[in-house]
Amino acid sequence: MADTNSQESSILRQISALVTEERDLRERSEHRLTPEERKRIRALDVELDQCWDLLRQRRARDEFDQDPGTAAVRPASEVEGYRQ
Repeated sequence: MADTNSQESSILRQISALVTEERDLRERSEHRLTPEERKRIRALDVELDQCWDLLRQRRARDEFDQDPGTAAVRPASEVEGYRQ
């Protein structure tokens, strides 16, 4: 259980870092994003979706007495196809 909490905390720290980077990028650019900045924001959005998906997978496996360690990052094409 401690390993599960440690891995979950690691995912949450990664999410926090990505959100901070995205926010800082948007604030610094004040609506005048360069093509590189827009590309980075899109990449951040995809990575955030993958992190949230991984966290949900781990929690669902834990809830149903399965090994959360078997959860894996899904491809961007799959995660981005989910309906919100």
